[in-house]
Amino acid sequence: MIDAKERRGNCLLDCVEEQLTLGRCCLNREHIAQLRAKTALFCQHARQWAARVPVKARVVLGLFLVAALLMAVHTALTAKDASLHLKLQHGFHNAQFLVWVDGDLAYSGKVAGSTKKRFGLIPTDSVQGSLSEIIPVRSGQHKVRVRIEPDDATMQEDGISGDFAHNSERELSVCARQSRLSLSWPGTPAGSRGWQQPAETLRTRLRPKEGRAERD
Repeated sequence: MIDAKERRGNCLLDCVEEQLTLGRCCLNREHIAQLRAKTALFCQHARQWAARVPVKARVVLGLFLVAALLMAVHTALTAKDASLHLKLQHGFHNAQFLVWVDGDLAYSGKVAGSTKKRFGLIPTDSVQGSLSEIIPVRSGQHKVRVRIEPDDATMQEDGISGDFAHNSERELSVCARQSRLSLSWPGTPAGSRGWQQPAETLRTRLRPKEGRAERD
């Protein structure tokens, strides 16, 4: 008797679960049907509204949407998602410092140095100055060109190439002295400088009267 009652109870539970499942399916079908009806109604209203809009207005709206799409694509492709961290060490009292990235001027500013003191007290003939600047760039391969124009010395210029990963920052060490200008990526082997300026573009001369440097 007990087994028979349990079997009847299990059968009733199975029937209830089956009815609930069928009810859920019916509700889902009704919900989907309502969504389809609302979508069809919206499309119908949109077509009616578009039919009332003059042809010229539709053309202007279409051109506007195309321009907005192209602008969004351009912004996504040209987003500056990496950084170039410039660290300059120089030996000049005053100089103009310029940086180009792929031929575009990315930084221009004045730098100044002070006379070094031995033991913090005795002045020497050496001058020392520094600059730290972060320049946003796009990820990928870039050519960096650096120029320093001292007030009392010859202009110097050099270039280097480097690859920038997405959402990364690369440090470029720049050392400018009276007789040389050197660029390097810290942590990169010395022989892997990559692109450099041709030798003939680095030749400089002093202007006779002003004492300022200019390129050939």
